[in-house]
Amino acid sequence: MIEIKNLVVEIEGNRILNGLDLTVHDGEVAAIMGPNGSGKSTLSYVIAGKEEYEVLDGEILLDGENILELEPHERAAKGVFLAFQYPLEIPGVATMSFLKAVLNAQRKARGEEELTTPDFMRRVKGAAERLQINQEMLKRALNVGFSGGEKKRMEILQMALLEPSFCILDETDSGLDIDALRIVSEGVNALRDGKRSFLVITHYQRLLNHIVPDTVHVMSKGRIVRTGDKELALELEASGYADYVNEAA
Repeated sequence: MIEIKNLVVEIEGNRILNGLDLTVHDGEVAAIMGPNGSGKSTLSYVIAGKEEYEVLDGEILLDGENILELEPHERAAKGVFLAFQYPLEIPGVATMSFLKAVLNAQRKARGEEELTTPDFMRRVKGAAERLQINQEMLKRALNVGFSGGEKKRMEILQMALLEPSFCILDETDSGLDIDALRIVSEGVNALRDGKRSFLVITHYQRLLNHIVPDTVHVMSKGRIVRTGDKELALELEASGYADYVNEAA
């Protein structure tokens, strides 16, 4: 379970999160929707540990431990995973070398043995096939020359291999066509179980047709202003965010 209490965050003197409270239980899929500039992506970055943001108050508790004092790689080792809205291209870093390095680094941090090359190859091959990632993509530099859909599938491949306990999807549907959206969603749904939790950040109902949430939160001006079930997403799709723009003022 992750529990966020009274989180106040600034960047370059601008207040982005204003006493945000949020709880995501074990096994829960929670969606966050809201207008542009409401702080949704900032929340994902702060949970993951991006350095540019200054936390002025509050706590982020992962299974009861405040992770705000931990470095990003330490948070990752404890089970936090962030799928980026715009995954970076990293020239010169081979995709397979990257995947093996991060997987074994996390296994080492958890006191597990590193995977042998044959075991690693089997894991990658199985996960890649499910996400329709061809072998040629795996031979290239990480994300270099990939389409938007291919980059998002690569993010979900990383998630499938690392098996995190708390997964943040920051507008994963951005830039995806219908087929890519279906493939990515199927990859996410395959990882749903009674323990792994998801925080799905999106503007649009269409993603939530594929990754059906247990809870939907509306965010405005750096706070959660309303919470409901999946029907709330349908309401937002029909009426928009106009009713919530000034609600957190």
